[in-house]
Amino acid sequence: MNLDKAKKRIAKQINKGFDGYPQITLAYFGTSADCATEVVVGFVAEAGAAAQEQRFVSKQDARQDETIQSVLVKIIERADARTVTEIPGVTIIAAEG
Repeated sequence: MNLDKAKKRIAKQINKGFDGYPQITLAYFGTSADCATEVVVGFVAEAGAAAQEQRFVSKQDARQDETIQSVLVKIIERADARTVTEIPGVTIIAAEG
């Protein structure tokens, strides 16, 4: 799946708003607001259930990584997510080392 198509499909799901569970949450992290090198996918099966998380790391901006964005679409589809949310922007994390 190409990058633009994947991003549009994710954005369409986010724009639907809350529609119940299962719920997927996407959060981007990086050392600067311009480059998200990690994305954390949170999955909540039902209200009150503990969130399961999966982390993807990229050497480049994960928001522009075709492979990562395509995987996010597949996760959303396979989870049969009724709600998809995204934490706005990039959460700054301290550089390692």
